[in-house]
Amino acid sequence: MLTIWGRRNSTNVQKVMWTVGELGLDHEHRNVGGSFGGTDTAEYRAMNPMGLVPTVRDGDIAIFESNAIVRYLAARYGAGALWPEDPAERARADQWMEWAQTVIGPPITAVFWGIARTPKAKQDMEALKPAIDKLGRLLAIADERLGEAAFLGGERLTFGDVPLGATAYRYFTLPIERPSLPNLERWYEALTGHEAYRTHVMIPFGASLEEWQALEAKLA
Repeated sequence: MLTIWGRRNSTNVQKVMWTVGELGLDHEHRNVGGSFGGTDTAEYRAMNPMGLVPTVRDGDIAIFESNAIVRYLAARYGAGALWPEDPAERARADQWMEWAQTVIGPPITAVFWGIARTPKAKQDMEALKPAIDKLGRLLAIADERLGEAAFLGGERLTFGDVPLGATAYRYFTLPIERPSLPNLERWYEALTGHEAYRTHVMIPFGASLEEWQALEAKLA
């Protein structure tokens, strides 16, 4: 049985859950991290020495780091689909996965925490403006790529779309000004047509405890 540890409102956990959903894999999900705790136990640290989420166990192997997990799942269970068999196509997907993590990750994290995780009275939109503007400029690069192909890796959804796709929901739903990025918007709309994306990524940021319990019951 595939087991995934991590809280569902973590973008990194959402990458893994979305991948599992796309692949239709039987799995068990366990809430740990954040308010759930559970990442400081000796048992968890033996699987993930960083004490972060997500962590996945598949048989005898335990894996941490969300991108590594997504690659593993796609390669093992999605060959020819999420995992392109052609090395060149796979490299195109891989470069966008890394780009989303290292280039888009820092500014979207700053913006998200400055708005969604900061009380309204303490939000400083003027201070966030440089990061918001930077996001727009950087995402224009992805927009240009998506003017050439339906997805970041080519003409089909691959593992390379997962990191930016998980971030895109936050970007398009945060109350910020966004430049016109028609190709990125078209790609995002295509993602929202996937049931696994709607289920595992499109989760309200500020859900109450009762809403989270209802969601867990639905997905259990």
